[in-house]
Amino acid sequence: MAHQITLIPGDGIGPEVAEATVRVVAASGVEVEWDRVEAGILAERHTGKYLPESVFESLARTKVGLKGPVGTPVAGGHPSVNVALRKRLNLFVNFRPVRMLPGLRTRFADLPIDLVIFRENTEDLYSGIEHEVVPDVVESLKVITRVASHRIAQAAFEYAARESRRKVTAIHKANIMKLSDGLFLRCCREVAADFPQIEYGN
Repeated sequence: MAHQITLIPGDGIGPEVAEATVRVVAASGVEVEWDRVEAGILAERHTGKYLPESVFESLARTKVGLKGPVGTPVAGGHPSVNVALRKRLNLFVNFRPVRMLPGLRTRFADLPIDLVIFRENTEDLYSGIEHEVVPDVVESLKVITRVASHRIAQAAFEYAARESRRKVTAIHKANIMKLSDGLFLRCCREVAADFPQIEYGN
């Protein structure tokens, strides 16, 4: 039985990257039925919306999505498709494994790099709340909540425990942002207390 997967090719180099990925999946022998939907510039051109409901309807049906790159206009235009997807679907974990690949020649090839970055994906400046206070003075709000801070810390520690990793480090700016990053840091410390087998640093 074929797997149903939503494919959002994107725009710019997105469709080219998406098609290459589709060919790789086909070469693997896995049967996939792709439900293609548009987001970004092409969607706006065809539907008048940069992120039409058809994208969310497809994702609700398939439960799995593959998205190519989608351009975001600079200093104007429609909001980021990526951020809008994260907020609507509550995709709060940006998961970035970083490790050296055997045989890959780089200036860092002799370093045993193996780390995983968990970044909160829906708050902070991703809240996208900004306004012009007076002409030529713009204010952007950095929003931090206990709920979001706690759940990203929980995700990182649960991953570390599951994958037998020894240490979790919180990256913050609580020395300057004492209230917002201070709240984030307190939440990380609270979660760390539930995982005594994992070293915690900040």
